[in-house]
Amino acid sequence: MHQPPTGDAFSTFSNYFQIVSSTFSSIFLPLQGGRCQQRMPLTKRGFLLFIFILSLSISAAPKREFRGAWVQIINGQFQGLGTEGTQRRLTEQLNAMQQCGINTVMFQVRGEADAMYASSYEPWSRFLTGVQGQAPTPYWDPLEWMIRECHKRQMELHAWINPYRAKTKGTTQLANNHPYVQWPERFFAYDNLLIFDPALHENREYICQVVKDIVSRYDVDGLHIDDYFYPYPVAGQPIPDDASFQKYNNGIRDRGDWRRYNVNLLIEMLHRTIHETKPWVKFGISPFGIYHNQKNGGTIPGSDTGGLQNYDDLYADVIYWINKGWVDYTVPQVYWQIGHPTADYDRLCRWWAKYAAARPLAIGQDIDRTAQYGDLRQKLDLQRSLKGVSGSCMWYSAALAANTGGYATALRQDYHQTPALQPLMPFIDKEVPGKPKKVKAIWMPDGYYLFWTAPKGKDEMQRARQYAVYAFAKGEKVNLDDAAHIVAITSDPMLKLPFEHGQQKFTYVVTALDRLQNESKPAKKKLKL
Repeated sequence: MHQPPTGDAFSTFSNYFQIVSSTFSSIFLPLQGGRCQQRMPLTKRGFLLFIFILSLSISAAPKREFRGAWVQIINGQFQGLGTEGTQRRLTEQLNAMQQCGINTVMFQVRGEADAMYASSYEPWSRFLTGVQGQAPTPYWDPLEWMIRECHKRQMELHAWINPYRAKTKGTTQLANNHPYVQWPERFFAYDNLLIFDPALHENREYICQVVKDIVSRYDVDGLHIDDYFYPYPVAGQPIPDDASFQKYNNGIRDRGDWRRYNVNLLIEMLHRTIHETKPWVKFGISPFGIYHNQKNGGTIPGSDTGGLQNYDDLYADVIYWINKGWVDYTVPQVYWQIGHPTADYDRLCRWWAKYAAARPLAIGQDIDRTAQYGDLRQKLDLQRSLKGVSGSCMWYSAALAANTGGYATALRQDYHQTPALQPLMPFIDKEVPGKPKKVKAIWMPDGYYLFWTAPKGKDEMQRARQYAVYAFAKGEKVNLDDAAHIVAITSDPMLKLPFEHGQQKFTYVVTALDRLQNESKPAKKKLKL
């Protein structure tokens, strides 16, 4: 996937204080292990100055924004590192993403009908241990570990699977419990890949069983698939589905329409399976960046582009899925530069914003290519100017951790200076949780804390999972739409306060956030700090 196309809760606030290190470099040491280490106490004068500068510099930053990054496995970045080495590399990337304000991590857990988790359906991935079917030693469950680590950093974890691909080109040996070994008649070979035949109902059922297993057993926030549907076309190599077409055409005469019909059935089944299992788990798709070229004609909407197409070449009718409500968010891979002669980033972003905004839309960014062409700021500014765009997703986590092209620096210093809540999804749930109760300040042995108790939730959908904490200085209007006043998003019912002399008055506001980050009414507490 995603190859550049050819054609203590106060620590949370401290992390964002770190963002303006060019101004306050003497205050904090670099982040270590995901936490800020203070060089000197944060004074009230410093706190006030920070809030003032922050409110001036990022007044345009949205309160809700999808800020994602993909963590890929099939590039082999973890293969052979062992348990400790893999966890160390993942920790480095997670810490870097946390510093950059990333709030959603897409972790690839199934690249070729294998598993980066304990599965009773499919073998352990060779991209973890080096040998397909071999469990990690010492034993651990990467998906379980990543969920815990992401949630600790207040980030969502979306399990990313490749539904149809059963073997990548570099895999030479399959484990005995691999699905192809069990049912070879259900697959076809193409360009040295093995593909689940999308025409077969038993394949759709099997893929949904695998997804149900993941969603039911793991506390994932989303289930994510990318751009591999029918295989990317290779000149001179037709897809070998003649027999399936003859047997399962359902009266559809056009081969392209039939293939799209097959994929439509899977997408609808996946959406239903996920929400019947856990209603709050989001279903997201990251399609190729071009839906259909306008010049190729037809009645469907097309962009002023040239190149591979979802609709025509991969048989993925993404806009249809969005309009049918079968996906909860979309992240098209718009990996080209601004001004590309046949796939201009600017034109494509505007096209997707026009046609795909019926569900939250984020734009997939290629960090390496963006660094190559130096158009990072123009891209991000364009995204935020478009009403139909709810954020972006970075390809990929290792490039972000390496700060390729200064991408991470730009996010920290300019675009993600404050936390962001997730885009709302009222089509899943719009009922807000109750507001926090019994907000009070208490002295503890290590400092002054704000405490509150969780509201009662009638079910899992309305239960408070996190809290947003805002701070307003004396005379400031309490405006919860201004992201500059968010000092923490935390899953803990407390916040350590930056107490100094007890002379400055502040209003702290605490709201509860449910599984979909619907936000409660505010609970306020006035304090002298």
